[in-house]
Amino acid sequence: MNRLYPALLAVFTLAFAAAAQGAAASSSGARVFRAGAATSNITPTIGAGIVGGFTIPPSTHIHDELHARCLVLDDGASRLVFVVVDSVSVNREVFDEAKRRIHEATGIPVANLMMSATHTHSATSARGPNRFAMPASNAESNDPALRPPLDEYQSFLASRITDGVRRAVNNLEPAQIGWGAGQVPQHVFNRRWLIKDGKTVVNPLGDQDRVLTNPGTTRKDLAGPAGPTHPEVYFISVQSTAGRPIALLANYWLHYVGGVPTGHVSADYFGAFCDRIQQLLGADRQDPPFVGIVANGPCGDVNNIDIKAAPQKRAPYEKIKLVANDVAQEVARVRATIRHQDWVELKAAQSELVLKTNRPSPERVARAQQVLARPASVSPVHSLEKNYAERTLSAQQWPDTFTVLLQAFRIGELGVAAIPFETFTATGLAIKAASPFKDTFTIELANGGYGYLPTPDQRDLGGYETWLNRSERDSSTKIEAAIGELFKRVR
Repeated sequence: MNRLYPALLAVFTLAFAAAAQGAAASSSGARVFRAGAATSNITPTIGAGIVGGFTIPPSTHIHDELHARCLVLDDGASRLVFVVVDSVSVNREVFDEAKRRIHEATGIPVANLMMSATHTHSATSARGPNRFAMPASNAESNDPALRPPLDEYQSFLASRITDGVRRAVNNLEPAQIGWGAGQVPQHVFNRRWLIKDGKTVVNPLGDQDRVLTNPGTTRKDLAGPAGPTHPEVYFISVQSTAGRPIALLANYWLHYVGGVPTGHVSADYFGAFCDRIQQLLGADRQDPPFVGIVANGPCGDVNNIDIKAAPQKRAPYEKIKLVANDVAQEVARVRATIRHQDWVELKAAQSELVLKTNRPSPERVARAQQVLARPASVSPVHSLEKNYAERTLSAQQWPDTFTVLLQAFRIGELGVAAIPFETFTATGLAIKAASPFKDTFTIELANGGYGYLPTPDQRDLGGYETWLNRSERDSSTKIEAAIGELFKRVR
C-alpha cells in the first residue's frame, strides 16, 4: 500500500493539473479551430444512363467510383460545410433536401452548407426525368412541398450527402488551416473562337453566330479566342495540430477533360486529382482517411483542348491522369510553402436572386415546329436543329421568372463565392477583382444547376453556350452584384 500511494498521488496530480489547464484555457477564451472530412460513395448501378452529351447511353462499366466529398470547418462559434459531388449537375431540390436533413441532424444552418457538382460528363443524371425542365414557378422553386418528388437516384444522392457530412462532423478534431494558389496554365484554353472578318455561321435555332465552340484544328478562318482563361489553381488545406493532412479542397477553372470510353462511369480528372494529391501528401491509409476535393471554378467557356497544337492520339484516361497529376503536383508544391494557421474566423451568407427567364419567342416556337415537321428526306440546316427544336418546345413551359441561390463564405481573409450556373471565366475574374478579401475564388454549379451563364457581350456573339439560355441577358451582371453584397455581409 505504501508503494502504491505515491503512484496514485502522481496520477491525481496530473489529472488535477490537466483540469486546471483546461479551465484556464476556457476562462481565457482560448479558441480552438477544428476540421473533419469524409466521403460518401454515390456510384450508380451499371445500366443507368450517362449524361453529358446529346445522347444518354447506358453505363456498362464503373471505371472509378463517384463520391460526395465533404469538409467541415469549425471556429468554435460557426461551422462551414463544403460538399462536392461527382455529377454533371445536381438540381437544387436535391441539395435542399440534403441540407434539410443535415440541419435536422447536426444543427448546422442551411446557409452554412455549400454544395456543388464537379461537372464530370461520365455520371448518371441527378436532374430527374427531364433534365432540361425548370420549376413551374418561383413558389415551386422555393417551397419543397410544391416540388415534384425526387427520383430514386436523387433520393439516394441526398441520403449519401447527408451521411457524408454527418461522418465529417464525427471526424472533427483540432486542426490548422491554410490556403494558397499555384499556376497551371497549360491545361486551360478558351473554347469559344471568333470567326475572322465578322463572318457568321448558322446555329441550330436558325440564328447567325460570330463564335464557334470547339471549332477543331483544321479551320483557317478563326480570329482568336473570344474570352479569357484563368491559370490559377486555388486550394484550402487543413491538417491536424501535429501536421497530419486531413483534407485539401482545390478550385481549378477547367471543364471536364474526357477521353472516357462510351459506357464508362468516371469522376474524370476531379477524382484522379483527389487520388494523386493523397499520394503526394503521403496521406494514404490514414485513420480517419484523408479527403481530396476539387470544386470546379468558372469554366463554362474553357476546356483543355489546344486547337493550335497538332492533334495527339491518347489512350483512354491518359489525358485525365496528365491533367490531374499536373494540378496536384503544383498544389503540393505550393502547399509546402504556406503557413497553416491555428485559428481563423468563419462566416456565411446567402441570398435569393430572382431572374427573368429567357423563354422562346413565338417566332422561334413556330420555327421549331416547322423543323420537327420536315420529312427525313430534307437535309437539316444544322445537325442539331431537331434536338434544339424539341428543347424549344419544352422551354415554352418555363416560368416567367425563377429564383437562384447565391452564397458567400469567409474563411479568415479568404472569400469563396458560389453560383448555380456553368459560369464564364470573365464572371469569376470580375468577382475576384471586386472582392474585399485578399484571396477569392468562385465555385460554379453550386446549390443547383441552370445551364450556362454567358456574360452579356458573349451572348451577343452567339455560340453553343448561348443557345437557348434559361436566364435573361444581364444575369451574370446581376449575379456579380449580388455576390458583392454577400461578401460585404461576411466581411
